[in-house]
Amino acid sequence: MKVAVIPVTTFQQNCSLVWCPETKKGALIDPGGDLDKLQKAVEDKGVTIEKVLLTHAHIDHAGAAADASSLFNVPIIGPHKGEVMLIDMMDMQSQMSGIPGKKFTPDQWLKEGDTVSVGNLLFEVLFCPGHTPGHLVFYARKNNIAFVGDVLFKGSIGRTDLPGGDTKTLLNSIKTKLFPLSDNTVIVSGHGPNTTIGQEKQHNPFIKA
Repeated sequence: MKVAVIPVTTFQQNCSLVWCPETKKGALIDPGGDLDKLQKAVEDKGVTIEKVLLTHAHIDHAGAAADASSLFNVPIIGPHKGEVMLIDMMDMQSQMSGIPGKKFTPDQWLKEGDTVSVGNLLFEVLFCPGHTPGHLVFYARKNNIAFVGDVLFKGSIGRTDLPGGDTKTLLNSIKTKLFPLSDNTVIVSGHGPNTTIGQEKQHNPFIKA
């Protein structure tokens, strides 16, 4: 798997361009904005985008999903149906954040246990609510990497003071869905640097494993 992490919007959200080196087919995970920057990265890497993947529907993660889908003529896959409220609030999210965003209807909702292919890559879908009601994680077991959106960060966890957030639920998601993964699993978070499961088990002050 090849990965290029591209910070977008004033929130510096990590949009991940992931692609299969054998087929050069790829996906954009959480295209929140700055579509021109994402398009340039796609062209520079010589990748053919075949889908847009969403962990959740906060505007810094999903604001440009509709435009990306249109630009690359690809489906929007995810998030979970628990995000309907946030998708319906996209205009309000845009007004409150100052980030441009469009409402959209996913071509496919995802749930726990689903799988998503990108070229020859395979992602397992983990349902990890708490930051939002329908938050998902895309876990590539063979490649030992997980794209976790705003569930877990290096030394921190997702905020739970926004609509639909719940701290107890978030901590349960981390402990039951992410911490069982191998300690050397690379965590690509929605903001900030990468980390690993092992590092967060040992050092994350918000979680008592």
